[in-house]
Amino acid sequence: MSETITKLEGVRVDLKANIYFDGKVVSHSIFEKNGDKKTLGLIYPGSYTFNTGKAELMVITSGTCKARLAGEKDWKSYIEGDEFRIPGNSSFEISVDQGIAEYLCVFE
Repeated sequence: MSETITKLEGVRVDLKANIYFDGKVVSHSIFEKNGDKKTLGLIYPGSYTFNTGKAELMVITSGTCKARLAGEKDWKSYIEGDEFRIPGNSSFEISVDQGIAEYLCVFE
């Protein structure tokens, strides 16, 4: 998924938002025709920790952020078009210093 994604076609979207950290991270669940689930969301300035069940591919679709996977010491920076993978049954921290980071999360 190395190209910047600009749109998804033929999907079903849940209108009820997933709201985390007092509204500072907001996403909507999207379902492909085959039933595969993704989330599309916004991350406002701050630092947040998420736990994973399934492995995830995070694609930054706009803005900038930093992320650190469980057990890693260093943060890595990401810009529009970058992506990173998070193992299943793990966690990661994500931080936005300014502006809004937009993302697509693909459950693998």
